[in-house]
Amino acid sequence: MNNVEYKRKSRFAVVITTIIFLFFSAFVYYQSFFQPVTTKSDAPQKIINIPKGYSTVQIAKVLKENSLIKNEWFFIWRAKVLGADGKLQAGKYLLSPNMTTDQIIEKIFAGKAQKDTIKVTIPEGYSVKDIANKLSQLGLVNKDKFLEVAQKDTFNYDFLKDIPKDRPSRLEGYLFPDTYQIPIEAGEKEIINIMLKRFQQVYNSTIKDNAKYVGMTPDQIVIIASLIEKEAVVDKDRPLIAGVIYNRLKKHMKLQIDATVQYALGEHKDKLLYKDLEVDSPYNTYQHYGLPIGPICNPGLKSIKAALFPAKHDFYYYVAKKDGSHIFSITYEDHLKAQKEIEANENNNTK
Repeated sequence: MNNVEYKRKSRFAVVITTIIFLFFSAFVYYQSFFQPVTTKSDAPQKIINIPKGYSTVQIAKVLKENSLIKNEWFFIWRAKVLGADGKLQAGKYLLSPNMTTDQIIEKIFAGKAQKDTIKVTIPEGYSVKDIANKLSQLGLVNKDKFLEVAQKDTFNYDFLKDIPKDRPSRLEGYLFPDTYQIPIEAGEKEIINIMLKRFQQVYNSTIKDNAKYVGMTPDQIVIIASLIEKEAVVDKDRPLIAGVIYNRLKKHMKLQIDATVQYALGEHKDKLLYKDLEVDSPYNTYQHYGLPIGPICNPGLKSIKAALFPAKHDFYYYVAKKDGSHIFSITYEDHLKAQKEIEANENNNTK
């Protein structure tokens, strides 16, 4: 074999190899479109609203924007192949990035939206605004409408009858933190009622008959529980913090709870400034005696029980350590010592 013929065969082999490689790569790339965006089993589900009259192209765009499909044109092509183009139905759908494109198309084509529910966990200490934000991010509600319904709509529960009409957030404290299975077609009022019904169970079993033993109304118990929820990190501190609140109330001392100032400001600050403590708000316990005008969050059962069964002690002050637990003091002098002790420990740990 001469040198020219050898070079020609070598080039031919390179071309064939390249073609095979490109064909194989294209095949693998094409096959990848059949796979879900992620294979993680715990991938978060999303509620997607398909409005009436949306074309397959528009639906593909919505799905791609929500990271539920890899490629819009592949979705459109597969919808044609599966006979679903132009037949995808409007509605709310619970979809996940671990679903394949075919599974998503089949679900929307079949209109399987009505019976879906989504598991939603509302953590202890969430405010009504926090809940509205979370539900909105999941696609369950319109945030502004949820807040409006919570404030202005009618809800027939005994525990809501005595709430002052001038309370800025009427249902704060009463949307019980828990894990719910919420129908994705539920409206704002239905979702609120689901949470209020759960609070009704807690009210009947725990609050209703016990509030009087600590000289409080059920509403005052919820307010105190909300303060405990925001102040306590360690469970063992909850009844101790409750005891401090009751002790200060009995002695007609201002509660001076930082969490009430945070709520009044409408934002969380890692460190409050002196000017923050002067904010003019009925929630600010640095400016007003007694309890704030209403709860500052939605407390969980542990904080509610602490408010009902406070620890009996002589503490009037507490300060948080870095691990979230607290040092409790009887006198202001001891309280200042505890603050200095914590500051010294933090400074030593940063050296």
